[in-house]
Amino acid sequence: MKSIFSALTLLLFAQLANAQSPIQKDSITVLEEVILTDTILKKQATGIVPSTIIGTKSFQNYSPVDMVSAINQIPGVFVLSGALNTNKITIRGIGARAQFGTDKLQLYYNNIPVTNGTGASTIETYDLENLDGIEVIKGPKGTANGTGLGGAIILRSDKNLKEISSLENSFTVGSYGLLKNNLRFSHSDKKLSLMLRYGHMETDGYRENNKFERDGILINTSYKINSKNTLSFLLNHIDYSAQIPSSLSRSAFDENPKQAAFTWKSSQGFEDNNYTLAGLSYQHKFSSRLKNTTSIFYTYLDHYEPRPFNILDEITNGYGFRSRFLGDFNFLQGKAEYTFGAELYKDEYNWGTFENLYQENNGNGSLKGMRISRNKEFRRKFNGFGSLTLPFTNKLTAQIGLNINKTHYDFRDQFNTGSDNKSAKRNFNAIVLPSLDVSYHLNTDHSIYANISRGFSNPSLERSLTPEGVINPDIAQETGMNYEIGGLFNFFNKNFRVDVAIYRMDIKNLLVDQRIGEDQYVGKNAGSTKHQGIDLELSYAIKLSSQLLLRPFINYTLSDFSFVEFVDEDNDFSGNPLTGVPKNRLNSGLQLQMKNGFYWNTTHQYVDQISLTDANTLYSDEFNVLNSKIGYRKQLSARFSIGFDFGVNNIFDTKYAQSVLINATGFGGSEPRYYYPGNGRNWYGGLKLGMKI
Repeated sequence: MKSIFSALTLLLFAQLANAQSPIQKDSITVLEEVILTDTILKKQATGIVPSTIIGTKSFQNYSPVDMVSAINQIPGVFVLSGALNTNKITIRGIGARAQFGTDKLQLYYNNIPVTNGTGASTIETYDLENLDGIEVIKGPKGTANGTGLGGAIILRSDKNLKEISSLENSFTVGSYGLLKNNLRFSHSDKKLSLMLRYGHMETDGYRENNKFERDGILINTSYKINSKNTLSFLLNHIDYSAQIPSSLSRSAFDENPKQAAFTWKSSQGFEDNNYTLAGLSYQHKFSSRLKNTTSIFYTYLDHYEPRPFNILDEITNGYGFRSRFLGDFNFLQGKAEYTFGAELYKDEYNWGTFENLYQENNGNGSLKGMRISRNKEFRRKFNGFGSLTLPFTNKLTAQIGLNINKTHYDFRDQFNTGSDNKSAKRNFNAIVLPSLDVSYHLNTDHSIYANISRGFSNPSLERSLTPEGVINPDIAQETGMNYEIGGLFNFFNKNFRVDVAIYRMDIKNLLVDQRIGEDQYVGKNAGSTKHQGIDLELSYAIKLSSQLLLRPFINYTLSDFSFVEFVDEDNDFSGNPLTGVPKNRLNSGLQLQMKNGFYWNTTHQYVDQISLTDANTLYSDEFNVLNSKIGYRKQLSARFSIGFDFGVNNIFDTKYAQSVLINATGFGGSEPRYYYPGNGRNWYGGLKLGMKI
């Protein structure tokens, strides 16, 4: 595969060297970040309350490997990253109590739901270079996107919007043996749009037992049948393997953050994944005032993971549909808009565990032993949704929305028999989730908004079991009410932008994990929490000259979250700050763009200390990380372009925990392992070649 990449790169260089087209004037396009609303966007996301998009301009701040830092630039959103394959996304504190992954939000890829049947999402299976935007809905106000307590994240693969054919290759090398290549072919004409990408990435990682290798293929195509009908197809396939260094105790973290946890190093723990998403979408315009988009999709995951305590082997087959109608009609002096639709996701999850005999394998790592369990789960979730947007005046707009969710679990124990068999079903009652938005435009530059919405979160099937392994019918869904006000303000000819949101969310039936073994958790409803905070974005575009643009930005998050009522056995944690969330976070940066194609971006991240225990007796250290990147892009001719960049992350080599576990427990007298070390100082450099065919 590497030889193919080398050959393609040499081919592009040869084409550039032999180009006979006259050299044209330098050109550069400054891509502006935007705040999208349902009214403007035609409705990928929330209602008239803004959602946030980061795109090419934000991605340019970071390494093409570093999706986490790009998302962390968004106030209110925090990704704790233990490794490239171990990420936990929290939105306004929701999801902070998850142990190892992301839950309580909905993840979409080009509007296809990819969150599994129990609410878990894995963003690490996607390649940042295959995306042209990440949209985030904070909180349950996304009526058409699942109304999860945390909200929703929509990943968008780029599309060829111009009627051209092109070939582009991006190659990156860096510290820790980083090698990444992304090859892109695109074609577009009046009928057909085709995007084909192939990507390969490998790295040895910062820590011991930390190698990562990924290959991926993305096909994104659409065909315009006629003026009313368009057919689209999406295929995303990822094959990746990743070693797992796991978390460290405080003493091990202080001694050497590069080391892996002892048992994970001894067993050479890793995960191997084959993931496929296929979707077929059909868009039909009934008239100029009504259209429908319907998608059917299939997902497949083959996951194999040897851990020190056992070996997990699982296969998931998921499928479903999503259909959404969008329309408008005249109302008073304006145009009212409405949307309604439904989404169904079903999956069949087959999983089993085996003994790991690595201690008997002469230092050769994991060795599969006898079967410990064999299970099958059928999981189904249905969302029906609708909203109506009414412009009462040219300044005042209101939107009402409603989502109805129905979830069903069917667990089948195929290993134990008789009284030991734990097969059971759980059928949650339908839950109704309303939303109300109001937006008022003070003038063309300033607007304010308010939202009241209700969200929910299901316990996963495993968390809904009792310690004896039987489904507990008393575990209820988490529910919450969100109250939010905010505004978008533009000053100095829209060069200075202020985006601020103040919110409070009250959550009932708080779901907490109780650890009953090294890899065994059960859930229970233990009280309620209060989430209140401020999300603030400031950016200023300063045109220093006709050749130079400077853009400083500051994104600040205040998270004042606490337990209102939380009693865990004999411990009363009521009133304590919420575990796993920093109270203050600050992301700032400076982007310098020159018309001749040169750019220089510097970013800074500050993360406050994080409470690691519900009793607030232990905190992680606060930290600051500074990154910088320079680059150059040049249109050599009408057909050929070139670009290169060089970046340094963690310039001051700060030792910090990029992710933490909460309420960690030590087994066999060992010290609890709370910390996932972040990477030390590291560099990367890239070369990008483009050619119009």
